[in-house]
Amino acid sequence: MKNMKMFSQSTSFSRPKYDSSLHSTHVDDDYGRISDGSIRSSISIDQQSSPVHPDTWEQISPLSKSPWSCHLATSKASFDDYYDPSSYNRLIGSLVREEGHIYSLAASGDLLYTGSESKNIRVWKNQREYSGFKSNSGLVKSIVISEDKIFTGHQDGKVRVWKMSKKNPTVHKRIGTLPTLKAYIKSSIKPSNYVEVRGHRNALWIKHFDAISSLSLSEDQNYIYSASWDKSVKVWRVSNFKCLESIPAHDDAVNAVVAGFEGLVFTGSADGTVKVWRREVQGKGTKHYFSQTLLKRECAVTALAVNPTATIIYSGSSDGVLNFWERDKLGGCGGELRSHKLAVLCLATAGNLVFSGSADMGICVWQRVGKADHIFLSMLTGHSGPVKCLAVEADGEASERDRRWILYSGSLDKSVKMWRISEQAAETQHGQDQRGCGGGCVGTDRNQSTRSMIKSQLRNR
Repeated sequence: MKNMKMFSQSTSFSRPKYDSSLHSTHVDDDYGRISDGSIRSSISIDQQSSPVHPDTWEQISPLSKSPWSCHLATSKASFDDYYDPSSYNRLIGSLVREEGHIYSLAASGDLLYTGSESKNIRVWKNQREYSGFKSNSGLVKSIVISEDKIFTGHQDGKVRVWKMSKKNPTVHKRIGTLPTLKAYIKSSIKPSNYVEVRGHRNALWIKHFDAISSLSLSEDQNYIYSASWDKSVKVWRVSNFKCLESIPAHDDAVNAVVAGFEGLVFTGSADGTVKVWRREVQGKGTKHYFSQTLLKRECAVTALAVNPTATIIYSGSSDGVLNFWERDKLGGCGGELRSHKLAVLCLATAGNLVFSGSADMGICVWQRVGKADHIFLSMLTGHSGPVKCLAVEADGEASERDRRWILYSGSLDKSVKMWRISEQAAETQHGQDQRGCGGGCVGTDRNQSTRSMIKSQLRNR
């Protein structure tokens, strides 16, 4: 079989010019919500690509022929444009979609779930389309997996729950919507269940009245958290889908929520803050108490991720900066990593590695060395649009001596790319050319072309 070159449709990006004539409280775009304080950040927005017509997917079964095409590497040379022989990290495949941006990814074992602005969630196995299912609302903003249940967060403010059939794992059936219809009707009877929203109307406290931006499962998978642009975070019990609590978390849209270690929950917002909440179980419910504010900046917080084994929390902001804090030093100023030119849109962790996807179309790979230092390993390039979401799974073909990961990246260039990432590269670099980082900062890059491109963005701290 002939080697196939990866391709993706080129997309034109125009940068909006913000000036004093802009008075909107938020900018609603493909990057989440960004407050007035961060509007001036240099962000590239895809304004010229045509959106999917709403009627297009109504006529297509999610199990019919997909508009996706798959491009796999049959050898290293297949992707020589994106393969660096001096690096252990390389592109191994690409899924290209003919229409629609990729907004969410979730990986579980050998399955990959992709969500986009269409009404379909596609399921992939071994880089081949495996199955799919359709929701009643477009724009799938977030996907999380809990055993045989799949939770999807949507633009309409609802969380939908799906279950894989035991008899036929290619079949997924919707088993619930959060809040449930029964809970909604029961709650609507009591006037005390209504809260004032946006100063002029009332809404039930168990329902989000703006887009879902992020979902996260607790460590024990007993609770699922939903963050919304309505400035709140809601807590749901996984077993019965009951809404246990609504947390008025921020003064602006909540862009990210992640359930961390030791019962702690972290939230990031367009108001420029990262907050810590402490969960306590009270009877059959929960109560979350505000613990502290880790970060307060002028620019929006756009992404969060937790390394549970190392008990480190990472945040990304619209100015391209990553901040991180160790569990034992949450009260301190933490560390800072710089490499992106534009907004950080997504984060993921695996082993000792940290991945950050950005509006600058690149993916930075970092390795934690020791307790707090970080080495900049490489910049993964290949997307022609902003990188909106990341998912990572252990590489089943890796050996005990070489810890490797499969990284999936979804982009507004309408493609999902698959990368093989090795921790051995970082260990080699650490042994050969690590520079002193002190409190955890920017290290060196082995790829000369990448280093030249981002040299001005890197600095030692």
